[in-house]
Amino acid sequence: MRVSLLDRSRSRAGASDAETIAGTVERAVRAEALGFRRFWTAEHHGVPGIASSAPAVLLAAIGARTRHIRLGSGGIMLPNHRPLVVAEQALLLESLYPGRIDLGLGGSLGFTPAVRAALGRPLLRDGEYAAELSEVRNYLTGRAAITARPQTAPPPMFLLAIKDGLSLAARLGLPAVVGGPLLRDAAAIEGYFRDYQPTPETPEPYLIASAEVLVAESAERARELLLPEAWAHADSREVGEFRPLRPVQDVQRLLETASPRKAAAVRNWAESAVVGTPAQAAERLAVLLERTGASELMASVSAFDPADVAATDTFLASLQD
Repeated sequence: MRVSLLDRSRSRAGASDAETIAGTVERAVRAEALGFRRFWTAEHHGVPGIASSAPAVLLAAIGARTRHIRLGSGGIMLPNHRPLVVAEQALLLESLYPGRIDLGLGGSLGFTPAVRAALGRPLLRDGEYAAELSEVRNYLTGRAAITARPQTAPPPMFLLAIKDGLSLAARLGLPAVVGGPLLRDAAAIEGYFRDYQPTPETPEPYLIASAEVLVAESAERARELLLPEAWAHADSREVGEFRPLRPVQDVQRLLETASPRKAAAVRNWAESAVVGTPAQAAERLAVLLERTGASELMASVSAFDPADVAATDTFLASLQD
C-alpha cells in the first residue's frame, strides 16, 4: 500500500515547543530514509499541545534536510489566509524543492473564539470557502487576473474533507483526504467517486484515508500507549484547549478518578484508532483501504515516548509497495 505520515508536532509535558519542532524535522529525515511517500505538517494556532503554526515555514526547513520525499501541508487552513498568499507560499516551496510539494488545504477556523478573533475570521459565509479554493487554484495555474510568483509548475492541491468536504472536493475536482467520522460514511465516500468532476490538473478522483495508528508488542500495550492522545482529545472538551501529551502512567491515574462521561469519551476516541500488534494493525488498515476505495493511507502517530512513534513508523514503512 501507499503510506504517508502526518505530523502535527504534538508537544509533550516537560518538553519545549522548540524541541517539539526539532523532533518533527528529525522525524521527516527518518521518514525519507524509511521510504515514505509523503510527510505532511499541520497548522494550529494558540494550541498548547501543538507547536506547529506555520506549515510553509516548517516545510522549508524540512526540505533543506531531505532530498526526495514529498512534503505537504496537512493542512493550511485557508480561512486564515488570503488565497494569493497561500498560492505564493506554495509556489515558493515548489521553486525550492521542485516536484516535491503538496498543498493540502482545510477549512477549519481557530480552536477557540479568542483565536478566531485574533485571526480575523470568526465565521465562514456560504460559498466563501469554495470560492477561495478556486481562487488559490487559479493563482497556481496562471488563470488569475494577476500572476502569482515565483512562476513555476503548480504543486497539486488536496482538500482535507470535513462535514460536506467530500462533495465539495468532487465538485471542484480535487484529491481528498478523509478521516474521523467521514471514514465511516459510505454514502459520502461513494458520492465523491460518483460525482467527481475531472479537471486538467486531476482528471481522476484520488482519495487518501487518514487514520490514527499505533502498534506495540501486544494489543493491550498499544491501547495503553494511545491513552495520552485519547485523554487529550477528551480533556479538550472540558478545558477548551488541547494540552500537551502526558505520560501513560499519569493518564492511567487520571482515569481512575475521571467521570464516567470523560472515561467514555476516552474509550470512544481510542476505538476510532487503528491499534494493536503489527499483524492486527496491518489487517485493519488493509480493510480500511478496501472499504473506502482510498489509494493511500496517511497515518497520524501519537505517543508520549518518541521511541514508540518511531517503532510505529518503522512498522508502517514495512507495509509500503
